[in-house]
Amino acid sequence: MLKAYLGIDVGSISTKGVLIDENREVIRSSYLRTLGRPIEAIKKLVAELFNENKNIEIKGVGTTGSARRLAGVIVGADVIKNEIITHAVAASHFYPEARTIIEIGGQDSKIILLKDGVPIDFAMNTVCAAGTGSFLEHQATRLGIPIEEFGTYALKATSGATIAGRCTVFAESDMIHKAQLGISVEEIIRGLCDAIVRNYLSTVAKGKPIEPLVLFQGGVAANIGVKAAFERALRMQVIVPRYFLVMGAIGAAFLAQDYVQKNLSTKFVGPALLDINFQTKTFECHDCANFCEVVETYKNSQIIDRYGDRCGKWSEINP
Repeated sequence: MLKAYLGIDVGSISTKGVLIDENREVIRSSYLRTLGRPIEAIKKLVAELFNENKNIEIKGVGTTGSARRLAGVIVGADVIKNEIITHAVAASHFYPEARTIIEIGGQDSKIILLKDGVPIDFAMNTVCAAGTGSFLEHQATRLGIPIEEFGTYALKATSGATIAGRCTVFAESDMIHKAQLGISVEEIIRGLCDAIVRNYLSTVAKGKPIEPLVLFQGGVAANIGVKAAFERALRMQVIVPRYFLVMGAIGAAFLAQDYVQKNLSTKFVGPALLDINFQTKTFECHDCANFCEVVETYKNSQIIDRYGDRCGKWSEINP
């Protein structure tokens, strides 16, 4: 049996998984839509990886992403880490000289600054999804262009139309207005790519020093139009890593390997988790003025995790 480590990255739009071997080579990666049902997505991901790799023994598991805690209790993760750490770990492994990570996913954006492979500063977008993957996909659908070809259209234009980038509503209004003026689709899409970069630099990077080597990770890194727009704005090369789509999952797998090599055991549930009924419920605690929303995860009707309270009244009685 080939020994492997599993990394899972569960986001609002997509769920990613990777298997790495003991030499940290990627054996298999998987990407699927979360579709608002993270529990089902996690199970489907694990089923896919097991069905296609029956001669592999999972030695450890790490989870990350916005649903990392839920994923962790479901699969029995050895390590649960946020995306800042996992993206930095993976980036530093493949590019030890990297100083800046630009990451744009389905609904969030972040910048991570590195020094000697260690994250020293970071920032994320707030509540607005302007300039993220879901917005780009919506615009591609509206224009009738496959999202895979969206960036190619931008590269065909010699200049870009001026598009507002700080708000999805204003950006779409600008695109419709420019189309009504007869401006080509290529120029409008290039203008949109430039607007996404302007928005990122002003609302996410916010003047942070962007130094080479610059890596571009996350789903939007597949858009060569946005990559080119970053290179024009920064006046430096921007590199899209080979595994740009699953770098968070790779980092989680690396951290799981480190953990298991020190602790010599894993909490991974194994394929048995596919037959377990998991459910999440919430309630609002009214015992004080905070009105905390407490989240509970159930495994076959038994509570296995509880969090969300500020005082610890509920989470401290976790089973």
